[in-house]
Amino acid sequence: MSGIRDVVTLWRPVGPRELRLIEAAEMRAFPPRLPDQPIFYPVLSEAYAVQIARDWNVPASGAGYVTRFDVLKSFLDRYRVEHAGSRAHLEYWIPAEDLADFNRAIVGRIEVTAAFGKDAAG
Repeated sequence: MSGIRDVVTLWRPVGPRELRLIEAAEMRAFPPRLPDQPIFYPVLSEAYAVQIARDWNVPASGAGYVTRFDVLKSFLDRYRVEHAGSRAHLEYWIPAEDLADFNRAIVGRIEVTAAFGKDAAG
């Protein structure tokens, strides 16, 4: 056995509060969902994550960040890819109660690949 595991690279747009919680987890896990957030939605393209971070997170919280991370394909195989509006807007809908398992399926660290807004650090 070679030790190579099949992974899928995903992105997630986050605001400053969520980024601080990811940093507190040493860039290895996403924080639990809030009661009004039943779904965790990582996206399949960097362009889509950039659009959300720039066009939604910045107006909502002053800054938006794009994170990139790898997840075991064997975990993601339990979920469908969902279309969220257009054909370019592809994401997984992970139920909040599955987020701990999702975090355990992350391979390596979560990286910040872009920052937007006047309050963006980095």
